[in-house]
Amino acid sequence: MIRSVFGFLFGGARNATALGQTVTSVAEVFRPNATRALELGHDAYKAAHASHAAEFQYGRGGWFDSMVNGLNRLPRPFLALGTLALFAYAMTDPAGFAVRMQALAHVPEPLWWLLGAVVAFYFGAREAHHLRVTKLPLPQPKGEPVANRATDQGSDRGDNPALAEWKSTKS
Repeated sequence: MIRSVFGFLFGGARNATALGQTVTSVAEVFRPNATRALELGHDAYKAAHASHAAEFQYGRGGWFDSMVNGLNRLPRPFLALGTLALFAYAMTDPAGFAVRMQALAHVPEPLWWLLGAVVAFYFGAREAHHLRVTKLPLPQPKGEPVANRATDQGSDRGDNPALAEWKSTKS
């Protein structure tokens, strides 16, 4: 009955389809089509990725690339060893260490903020690079047993009264 009333009001299935398309196009004026936006975003990502991959499709770089990669690995060891050297310096020459720390107290605060931003962006960029390059382990498909059940703290998986009752009601 409802179908016949709507068919009478809107002119049957052919006009209902046209009406649906019209409503969809009007709705997309106020709210963009989320699926299409995701598709376009994915296409843009694929194009950027293909462009980046094309840049590095040929083998290793030359001596300059190796030198820059080596320089990129130096700041972390320098910061770690420099911090340890400061402790050693403070123990061997406390007066000299105090003079240098008082000199650091006169450095303007915006310069400290700039130093913090540079260090944070450097290490953040390196971390992001390693996250992009590192292959994550694939998730295990459902239905296969986990390799190491010895780490489970629960009781035997087969001994679950609620699950047994649920399975009996399903069949």
